[in-house]
Amino acid sequence: MNIATSKELFDRAKDYIPGGVNSPVRAFKAVGGDPIFFAKAEGAYMYDEDGNSYIDLINSWGPMILGHANKQIEEAIFKAVIGSPSFGAPSRMEVELAELIAEMVPSIEKVRMVNSGTEATMSAIRLARGFTKRDKVLKFEGCYHGHGDSFLIAAGSGAMTMGEPDSPGVTKGTAQDTLLAPFNNIEKVREVVSSNKGKIAAIIVEPVAGNMGCVLPEPGFLDDLRSVCDEDGILLIFDEVMTGFRLAKGGAQDIFNVKPDLTTLGKIIGAGMPVGAYGGRTDVMDFVSPQGPVYQAGTLSGNPVAMAAGYAQLSYLNEHPEVYTNLEKTTQKIVSGYEKVLKKHNLNCTMNQIGSMFSLFFTDIKVVDFDTAKSCDTERFGKYFRHMLNMGVYLAPSQFETLFVSNCIGDDEIKQIVSSFDDFLKS
Repeated sequence: MNIATSKELFDRAKDYIPGGVNSPVRAFKAVGGDPIFFAKAEGAYMYDEDGNSYIDLINSWGPMILGHANKQIEEAIFKAVIGSPSFGAPSRMEVELAELIAEMVPSIEKVRMVNSGTEATMSAIRLARGFTKRDKVLKFEGCYHGHGDSFLIAAGSGAMTMGEPDSPGVTKGTAQDTLLAPFNNIEKVREVVSSNKGKIAAIIVEPVAGNMGCVLPEPGFLDDLRSVCDEDGILLIFDEVMTGFRLAKGGAQDIFNVKPDLTTLGKIIGAGMPVGAYGGRTDVMDFVSPQGPVYQAGTLSGNPVAMAAGYAQLSYLNEHPEVYTNLEKTTQKIVSGYEKVLKKHNLNCTMNQIGSMFSLFFTDIKVVDFDTAKSCDTERFGKYFRHMLNMGVYLAPSQFETLFVSNCIGDDEIKQIVSSFDDFLKS
C-alpha cells in the first residue's frame, strides 16, 4: 500500500505540531509505523491522501454512528453555516437540542452545552464539589474521562492508596483529592468510601468502559454504585461521552436501568462536530452559573453548527430505534466471525461486545478491569493492527481502545473484516 503522501505530511507536521499529531494515540506509537492522513470519508469508508480506501471501525471514535457524510446531517450543517457559524449568543437550536436530550435520557432534567467531552467531565466534577461542599472524587482504574487534572491519576498499589499524578503538570494536591478503585470491584469501592466518609463529592464511572478496551460492568455493579452513593450523599456521575446515544436512545443507563445524578455527553450529540454536554437533576444543575454559584462558561458553547448537526443525528436516532437493533446484529456478526476464526486456528483470545462497541483482547484471561486488560500481548496487537491496515481495515491504533461500528457496514464489509483477520492468523 502506497502511503507516501501521508509520510510526507507527517514529516511536515512534526516540525510544527508536537509529535506531529493533535491527539497522542494518532501517532501510532503503540502499534508502530506512521499515521495515515485522511482526505475524505463516505458511508463505511475513509480515503487517505494517497487514494487508499479503508473500512472504518473507529468512526471518529464513535460519533459517526450513521456513517460518514450522512446527507441529512450535511444539510443541517450547511444550513447552519449559511446563517453564521457562531453567534456567541443564544439560538433556537440549542434549546431544541436540550429538549431532545432531556426527552431521550430520563435522568437528565437540565443540560449545559460545552465544547468537548473533557470539558463536560471537568465541569461535572466542579459542579459536584460545589453542590456537595466536598473535595474528593472517586474514579476507576482504566476509566478515562478526558485530560482534566483530576482524571490524570495513575493506579496506586490498591484502592486505599492515594493517586499519584500520571502526567507532569498535575499537582500532588489534585492527585490527593482523587481516590481510586478497580473497575467492577464494589468491595474496594465500599472500603474507599468508608475510609473517606462524608468527604467524597462524586463517583465518576464509564458505565461501559471504553478506554481499556470495551469492558462491561459485572451484573449488579452499577446498581451497587448507586446504593453506595445514596448511603453517603455522594453524586453518581455516568461518563457517557462514548456510550451516550450509541448503545441505546437513553445510553448505557437505559440498558442497565440505573439512574445517575449527572451524565456527561459528547461525540454522538455533535455528529462529528466538536461538542460536549453535562446534565442531570434540576436541583444539581441549578447550582450552575448564572442560576447558581458554580461558574462555567464558554464562548462557543451551544455553537449553532454543532447544535444543528447534533439535532439532526439525535432526531434520526430517536425516530428510528431500529438503528440500534441493526447495529447490534452487525457487530455480533463481526464478533461471531472473529470467534470462528480464532477457534479454527486454535487460539484463545477474549472478545468483549455490547451493542455496536467491541474489542478483541490478545489474552486468554477474561477482561473485567484494567489489570486483566494489561495482560494482553500488545506486540501481537501491533502486528494485527498493521496487517488489517494493509488489508484496508482501519482499527483504533491501540489495544486499549474500543471499536465502534456504523450503520453503513454491511455483509460485504463484514466478510472483508473477518477474512482479513483470518489472513493475519494464517501468517
